[in-house]
Amino acid sequence: MDASHDEGSDFWGQKKSKIQPGDGHQLKPFRWWQMLERTLFYAPMNTQDGYPRTYAVSVNFFDWDDNADVYLNGKHHARAKLPASIPVEGGEIEVATTFYGLKRMHFVAPTGEEQVLKPDGASAEGLRAKFAQRRPVLSRVIGILAALILLILLPIGVLQIIEVVSQTGLAANFMDPFTSPINLPEWTSTPLLLLSILAGIERALTLRNHWLIDMDTGSEWFG
Repeated sequence: MDASHDEGSDFWGQKKSKIQPGDGHQLKPFRWWQMLERTLFYAPMNTQDGYPRTYAVSVNFFDWDDNADVYLNGKHHARAKLPASIPVEGGEIEVATTFYGLKRMHFVAPTGEEQVLKPDGASAEGLRAKFAQRRPVLSRVIGILAALILLILLPIGVLQIIEVVSQTGLAANFMDPFTSPINLPEWTSTPLLLLSILAGIERALTLRNHWLIDMDTGSEWFG
C-alpha cells in the first residue's frame, strides 16, 4: 500500500513554519558508503519560463535535529524540520521519516496529484528501485511479504503491551491483570524482531506506509 496524502492540509501547513532559508553551499554527491546514514532524492521541474530547475532533498538519518536539506540546481536552498512541506515551483515537496527510514518523499501539485521523487542511484532507495525494475515480480512478492509480516506481528505486539500495562500499579485501579492468549516460545523473540526490522526497512525503502501496518513507526508525526 503506497503512502497517501491524507494527513490533512492543516497538518502540512504547520510544517511550513519550520523552514529556514539555505546558505547556498554546494550539494555533496552521494557516496555508496553513506547508504546507511543518508539518502538523496531529486525533483526535476519543467518550469514555465523554460529554465530547467532541479530540486534535491538530502536527509541524514543520524541528524539529531531531524532536518532535511533542500537544494536548488545544486545549491543549498532551504533547511526544513521534519516532517515538512516545502514550497517549490509548481507545488510542494513533502518529506517525513520513520524509525526505519522514509515514509514520504513526494512532490504534491496544487491539484493534489503527487509523485515520488527520484532517488539517487547509489542510495539504498535507488538500489531498491533498480531491483524493482529488473525483477518486478520478485519485488512485488517481497513487498507483500513485508506487509504480511507486520500485519501478523501487530496483534502479538499489541497484546504484549496490554499485558505489561495491565500489571502496573496504576492500571490495577481500572482493570484486572491481563494475560496474552498468544504465548510464543522465548527462542522466537530474536527471529521475530529481526523479521519486523527487515520488513520495516523494506517498507521504508519503497516509501510504503499505512497507518495500521506501520503504526509502530508513526511517532515522528507527533514530534
